[in-house]
Amino acid sequence: MHALPQPFPLDDSTWPPPFLLYLGNAPDDLAAKTARGLVQFRPEWCLGQFRGPDCRTSVHVPDMGFAQARAAGANTLIVGVANAGGRLGPESVADIVAALDAGLNVASGLHERLNLQPEIVEAARRNGRHLFDARNPPPTPVGNGLKRAGRRLLTVGTDCSTGKMYTTLSLEKEMRARGLAADFRATGQTGIFVAGRGIPIDAVVADFISGGIEWLSPDRHDGGWDLIEGQGSLFHPSFAGVSTGLLHGAQPDALVLCHEPGRAHMRGLKHYPVPDLRTTLEANLVTARLTNPDVVAVGVALNTVRLSAEEAERTCRAAEDLLGLPAQDPVRDGTARIVDRLLEAFPC
Repeated sequence: MHALPQPFPLDDSTWPPPFLLYLGNAPDDLAAKTARGLVQFRPEWCLGQFRGPDCRTSVHVPDMGFAQARAAGANTLIVGVANAGGRLGPESVADIVAALDAGLNVASGLHERLNLQPEIVEAARRNGRHLFDARNPPPTPVGNGLKRAGRRLLTVGTDCSTGKMYTTLSLEKEMRARGLAADFRATGQTGIFVAGRGIPIDAVVADFISGGIEWLSPDRHDGGWDLIEGQGSLFHPSFAGVSTGLLHGAQPDALVLCHEPGRAHMRGLKHYPVPDLRTTLEANLVTARLTNPDVVAVGVALNTVRLSAEEAERTCRAAEDLLGLPAQDPVRDGTARIVDRLLEAFPC
């Protein structure tokens, strides 16, 4: 049995809080999801935000420059944006250099590594600052599909950026409030920054994705649950491979389907429509049955941020009627009814 991984401990001296959250010129709310996740789940660590002149979003903490943030006590600049391909543009590189010159450490979850940028590496060296790349996966085994002890829940989605991390963390909070053993297993950069550990599964070589999740969630004998953060979507042409590997490696006993109502097309692909809930759920169950034939769905998590309270309630009820599962917005409503269904399906 592999030991529980702890590649990125919370007390790692290379990226200590408090944080200044870098939004750069994020074009929309979803582009700043890493910063937004930290503000939602670790507000005590978030001192301020840095926004460029063309930034079109905010995570509603004080705006600060790099020197101002350092003087106020910030220790680390978190690159709080995510984009297709995870690239650092020239403006971001210049800003990161300026942050290092102001005395901040820098941590990033983008695919393009900080330590591969000569200007950034030189700035860190001359200022005695640290660089941390969250998407630097540890070595993992090839998946074997062997049955593991313990219970596992995986969040899946109709698209990427539908709230899988929020939902998984909300489930952990609700289950722990009931005295249940439950642990969030981070698989993306935001989750790693929130949890302090995990595996950046979309940076793992394809042959090792399922093995990476087996490593992240090994045998468990305490009667508790591993709550595994999902990534991407089986219906997204760019990211379906990661979603498939997650389903196979997680061997989930339970699935929660995440969806943003009203989204017209797949994230970044205007020529691909978002699939319907029933089709998405059935495809995920079929795929998951390769390594766990007994997998069941226990709920639907809806991101209703763009809906009024009345519209959100109607949308949740419609999803319940369609699938026969409890449907909630984890941010507005929590996940109590989804956990109720989970415990009905898997009594303690």
